Amino acid sequence: MNVFDRTINFDALLKFSQISRSTQQHLKNVYASLAVCMLVAAAGSYIFIITRLFPVTGWLTMLGSLAMMGWLAMTPHSPQTEKKRLGILAAFAFFTGLGLGPLMDYVISVNPSIILTAFLGTSVIFACFTLSALYAKRRSYLFLGGTLMSGLTVLLLVSVFNMFFASEILFKAHVYLGLAIMCGFVLFDTQLIIEKAEMGDKDYIWHCVDLFLDFVTIFRKLVIILSMNEKEKKKEKK
Repeated sequence: MNVFDRTINFDALLKFSQISRSTQQHLKNVYASLAVCMLVAAAGSYIFIITRLFPVTGWLTMLGSLAMMGWLAMTPHSPQTEKKRLGILAAFAFFTGLGLGPLMDYVISVNPSIILTAFLGTSVIFACFTLSALYAKRRSYLFLGGTLMSGLTVLLLVSVFNMFFASEILFKAHVYLGLAIMCGFVLFDTQLIIEKAEMGDKDYIWHCVDLFLDFVTIFRKLVIILSMNEKEKKKEKK
């Protein structure tokens, strides 16, 4: 038989027999909301770069994001509040995008192509780890929870320590370790969302927040890494 005569069964490829149909529909809602969040966040960053209406966004956007997240958490999930919660989710994504604005502005001054490269890289990483979580045995990555939280604690300690010593080596270690930890969170959060959905928790809006934060953090880390590499290349050329 000619190998080129074989056809790929995409239905079988996309079939997750270990996940119930209701949970699969729930995941579709989660990822659809995630796509909208990324578009809104991109709009927020673009508005910052174009208008410069928010010269000091750091604390303001962080407070705005935290306020929206708190409001979303306090608003119960129900058909009656669905549109309201989607609006809050969009506002949260917008503030997050504004918060990325200063970093995007800086990266444009270094090399604008870094933004597209980082986004494509983040998309590939996110897709690969998501598929790994979906196709893996259920609950097989939930054991990572404790390790990942310990990793976040280490990152926090390194960050505080480096505030006093300003070590470039520690900064790079923090960025690369943070990237690895966030990749682990994609695995963990995806399987945790599946288990919550299987147990009846169909709050796709809140579940979207978890994955959105994972995506944004990975994107931020990749942007920083690519910017550092670009600056080092420029120094070598000089």
